[in-house]
Amino acid sequence: MLERAAGLSPEALQAIAELELRVIEADGGRLKLEWGSLRSRSGHRVEDLLWWKNDRLLGFLGIYSFGSVLELAGMVDPGARRRGIATALLDAAAPICQERGTEQVLLIVPRSSTAGKHLALGRGAALDHSEHALVLASLAAGRAENDALSLRQASPADVPIVVQLLELGFGEPVTDVADRLGAPRKGTLVVELSGSPIGTLRVIRDGNEAGIYGFVIHPSWQGRGIGREVLRRVCQRLLDDGAGQIRLEVAVDNDRALRLYTAIGFVPVATEDYYALPVTANFA
Repeated sequence: MLERAAGLSPEALQAIAELELRVIEADGGRLKLEWGSLRSRSGHRVEDLLWWKNDRLLGFLGIYSFGSVLELAGMVDPGARRRGIATALLDAAAPICQERGTEQVLLIVPRSSTAGKHLALGRGAALDHSEHALVLASLAAGRAENDALSLRQASPADVPIVVQLLELGFGEPVTDVADRLGAPRKGTLVVELSGSPIGTLRVIRDGNEAGIYGFVIHPSWQGRGIGREVLRRVCQRLLDDGAGQIRLEVAVDNDRALRLYTAIGFVPVATEDYYALPVTANFA
């Protein structure tokens, strides 16, 4: 039975967590379920689709909003596959995404999932980009800190410089920075050198886990060890603050960033492909 959920109860969250464990035990890797988002759903609109049978959760698909882009990530119980559950969840998500007026819908598929790839391609999806998911295994020792380098919490006044840095770093327009900097607990930081902003990153805590996103150092300051020192400082602070796992993501074609992250002590745990679905009432 399909449930269209506007907000998730503690019981639903527990069922999703148990399903995630069963899937990871069978498939390995990790699932990009954005637990911080799942625990803080507004309850004002349908953002999650759940497939139940006899009070047991067999399938889940979450809808996540990032500016003008919606991302879909989900899973099906290993013992209930090839029964059309993933297709039913995707069918239910299509009109929801279309009604939201989004510019792009991306279905996140673990590269190891042949069925997920076939599901995406069967809807006419095209591969948009791919990312490696990494976790910190052991923080590498660092050099003496540069006293001129500092980190501070971003404020709404930093919107122009954060937008500029993100667009320089990722090569595409950014639209949600103002909302991000105005919201509580969003964790956007500004990197300064002698008081001048030269970089930014965002840290999101979720229990004892932490994620690092949108890490950019201005191109004119790259190649000087600044990115390595900033990342190491942030990771050390998170570890000191009790983080048990620190994760980040990097585009598969960004060899320079991947070398930086692995030098710090991050290791790849999964590769995820992002498929752009047609924004129609049935994703086809």
